Amino acid sequence: MNVECPTCKKSVEWTETNPWRPFCSERCKLIDLGAWANEEYRVPAENASPEDLDQDGETTRH
Repeated sequence: MNVECPTCKKSVEWTETNPWRPFCSERCKLIDLGAWANEEYRVPAENASPEDLDQDGETTRH
């Protein structure tokens, strides 16, 4: 089965022999990791109500 590399969009075979799947290479994997580290990607979350925030604005419920 082939998938698209999330970074460069190249077609990649999804097999156990590809150590970087779903990426095509270590380079593309590291580019994606760097984007997460730089907060370029965000995971959507529900807005917290004022009762759920401490004095620093951090969520108190988990």
